[in-house]
Amino acid sequence: MPKMKTHKGAKKRFRVTASGMLKRAQANKRHLNSHKTGKRKRHLRGGLVESGRILIKYVRGMGGEA
Repeated sequence: MPKMKTHKGAKKRFRVTASGMLKRAQANKRHLNSHKTGKRKRHLRGGLVESGRILIKYVRGMGGEA
């Protein structure tokens, strides 16, 4: 059985923390920002730490153990 390949799209978007959680940036900040309020854009600045079912899916896709 060959090795699992890392999902390159997931590798660029997510990072696994030392405790096994998933860090990611928030969506909706890249373009079409002129009509969004400053408050909304400020709150989108920070990253998120994922847990639960989505964590298992993406960590496995990146070749990790979940």
